[in-house]
Amino acid sequence: MPVLPACAPHARALQRQVRRLASLPEAPWLHQEVARRLAAKLAPIRLQPSQWIDWSAFLGAGADLVQAQYPQAQRWVVEPSGELAQRSQTQLAQTSQRDWRRLWRREAPQAHVEPVPADAPWRADGAQMLWANMTLHASADLSGLMRRWYEHLGVGGFLMCSGLGPDTARELREVYAALGWPLPTIDFIDMHDLGDELAQAGFADPVMDMERLTLTWVTPEALLAELRTWGGNVAHGRFAGLRTPRWRARLLDALRQHLMRPDGRLGLTVELVYGHAIKPSPRIKVEAETRVSLQDMKRMIRKTDRS
Repeated sequence: MPVLPACAPHARALQRQVRRLASLPEAPWLHQEVARRLAAKLAPIRLQPSQWIDWSAFLGAGADLVQAQYPQAQRWVVEPSGELAQRSQTQLAQTSQRDWRRLWRREAPQAHVEPVPADAPWRADGAQMLWANMTLHASADLSGLMRRWYEHLGVGGFLMCSGLGPDTARELREVYAALGWPLPTIDFIDMHDLGDELAQAGFADPVMDMERLTLTWVTPEALLAELRTWGGNVAHGRFAGLRTPRWRARLLDALRQHLMRPDGRLGLTVELVYGHAIKPSPRIKVEAETRVSLQDMKRMIRKTDRS
């Protein structure tokens, strides 16, 4: 088994993190803010999806924003864990109760859990859009995740994704390095590496974008409390044991000393990375023996019949 670098995300730590985040009363403020920024990028896109996948919907916080852009489109919810699926299912039930069109049908949409079965409603032709807000840093296997996104989309469908970039919490990493402590974060994906990953997964015409924000807090306690709602330290090289009150007091003092701005607030950089790409028509190499997945073959036949 290959030895993962210290900055790589730890799969079991991610699972524990997801269980904790699923207990939040609502999606974190940062996730909601990034959702607004990602939704603004939908305006110039001319493709109009008839159905779309809301990936990691509870934490992604994009349902109302995307539905405002595509009010007639069918939304399918997919969550990476059972705990998050339960949160999304509760939200779907509440929304269904407010929707008079569903009252007589006694019908509530279902939140699907990965891995999604092959007979899921959208799988035959694929969805026209997959929305995955604040997910790029929340997977131990980003390459595999992108391949699954590719499979869920139909030909011509597009992906909208976002996550934290490498400059996120750089000040906090500098504090940890100065104190001789292990990494406080994983190694977040770079915008250019994101484009390479999308291409490797089979996507075409990838478009990447990034921006940096400076967030501020009144106290180091408030800073740490909000960071905890974003996730946690899931790096392989993180400190393996429990920290003591003395260690926490030392951290708070270090944050006051190194992160204090002229206005008296503590500042931290957040880099946001965005990705957009399209699923192209399958390219089949003509060889003595050519293999095509049954799903891609069906979609190619349907496309031929419609043209």
